[in-house]
Amino acid sequence: MNAEQTVTNTLTSITPVDASVTDAVQAHLDDLTKPQGSLGRLEAIAMAYCRARRTAVPVCKRKRVVAFAADHGVTAEGVSVFPAEVTPQMVLNMLAGGAAINVLTRQAGSELLVVDIGVNDLLEAADDSLCRHKVRAGTRNMVQGPAMTEEEMHQAVAVGIELASQAAADRVDLLASGEMGIGNTTASTALFSVLLDLPVEDITGRGTGIDDTALAHKIDVIKKSIATNSAHLGRPLGALAAVGGLEIAGICGLVLGAAANRIPLVVDGFISTAGALCAMKAKPEVADYLMFSHRSNEQGHRRVLEAMDVEPILNLDLRLGEGTGAALAMPIIEAAIKTYNEMATFSGAGVSNRE
Repeated sequence: MNAEQTVTNTLTSITPVDASVTDAVQAHLDDLTKPQGSLGRLEAIAMAYCRARRTAVPVCKRKRVVAFAADHGVTAEGVSVFPAEVTPQMVLNMLAGGAAINVLTRQAGSELLVVDIGVNDLLEAADDSLCRHKVRAGTRNMVQGPAMTEEEMHQAVAVGIELASQAAADRVDLLASGEMGIGNTTASTALFSVLLDLPVEDITGRGTGIDDTALAHKIDVIKKSIATNSAHLGRPLGALAAVGGLEIAGICGLVLGAAANRIPLVVDGFISTAGALCAMKAKPEVADYLMFSHRSNEQGHRRVLEAMDVEPILNLDLRLGEGTGAALAMPIIEAAIKTYNEMATFSGAGVSNRE
């Protein structure tokens, strides 16, 4: 089966979350020894998790963050203060356990899978823990034409689908997205502008820390990229190929694959939201399988989340990426499941409720 057929079949296989468990889950939440609704969003998180897993008796034991790494041809336009060489360097740092995502996944009790889906480096120094799925050595410069061919985009999305299916086979209960790629805020902003019809000026941020002059240049680069690729932007996956990135496509595939396998997925920040948005536009049913971890400090993320009608779990002014926000949100999601499972009930503990 080729990559395009894999993507098509996955889109077809995705079904809505199971509303039939809603009454049982709500009845249990209301029977817990507390005033009804007093656990606030923890109750909503438990409900969403149960509906995605299609059960009123949820389990949340094995957790995995999948971090996709790739380079971007648009960095040739000078849109980042960091050189493209940082991408492979940070991949090696992740593999060595020295990145923020390593610290936070350890703290969360989560596995971390680092995936080379498009790094412009052979990564010969990488150990066997690197998951090698390189589609191509970075995207093309999207100012000059499509960042990827349709075939390359489908290959990258299929990688994400494959990794979600592997997670299901490994009995992973909760997935999360992460990424590493110099230049990826530029591609993500282009996608947000196209898919949500938002002005580029309103949502373009400073990424790794560019100054005002560089910010104005970045806005111009994004506008030129959109204009150059206008003929390819009519479909969500067409836009992903034209002005997206390989790691963004991988995240899109991970989201689609998670929904197809009924695994809840925690979306990280600005870049991961772009991948999730592509998946949601291609298949709206995936939205109910997603939990958005945090509101990034990256300018525009608030506007994007509002346009998507999403309320994230955290707001910590993060703008690192890697999956750090998702890793921080995982223990909160796990706490929601534990309170659901482990609290006593009025009916079982002999505690008088308000009735």
